[in-house]
Amino acid sequence: MSEITPLFVTQLYCAKLSDHEPSVSTSELETSCLSIADDDEAGQAWCEENAFPGYTSYASLSDLPWRFSIFADVVRSLDTHVASFAETLGFDLGDRKLVLEDIWINILPEGGSHSGHIHPHSVISGTTYVAMPEGTSAIRFEDPRLPMMMAAPPRRKDADPSIRQFAYVTPEIGDVILWEGWLRHEVPMNMSEEERISISFNYRWE
Repeated sequence: MSEITPLFVTQLYCAKLSDHEPSVSTSELETSCLSIADDDEAGQAWCEENAFPGYTSYASLSDLPWRFSIFADVVRSLDTHVASFAETLGFDLGDRKLVLEDIWINILPEGGSHSGHIHPHSVISGTTYVAMPEGTSAIRFEDPRLPMMMAAPPRRKDADPSIRQFAYVTPEIGDVILWEGWLRHEVPMNMSEEERISISFNYRWE
């Protein structure tokens, strides 16, 4: 009898931010994100200069948890989520630990998208979702072996999700998704008339 053994499985962590304290109001978080975006002239200028759709604080605000207490609460919750995921991944951290490297706001308007990319130098990356209007885009993950599959036929539409070459995840407000920083991902075009708001982050090993 034949035996199939899955090898080199890519893990994806999905949970509610509120699963770990402190509790954070998503409506208050949304208000904070929009207010910060309105006031962040340096971020607005960077987005315009780099043809970035919508708004991101990635290049302008590196200290959100220090500036705004609600972001400090978000990070406290994320720390626990990341520690749980690291345990699932079997990381041997020794006497070092995973700590927040950076955290930033993303506001994607109708028609906006974020092309495929990885997060270099990040051990664990992720996003928590603040506003996900009906019809907005999922996040798409790519099989990391895809560049080596030049001779492979495409997968059937009814193939098990675990063996597909792309995986689409449609988060809900309050969700947090974690993955290893080398996993390529993208945000397809936002087809909703409303803004898609999320907070992304990286954790390093130090």
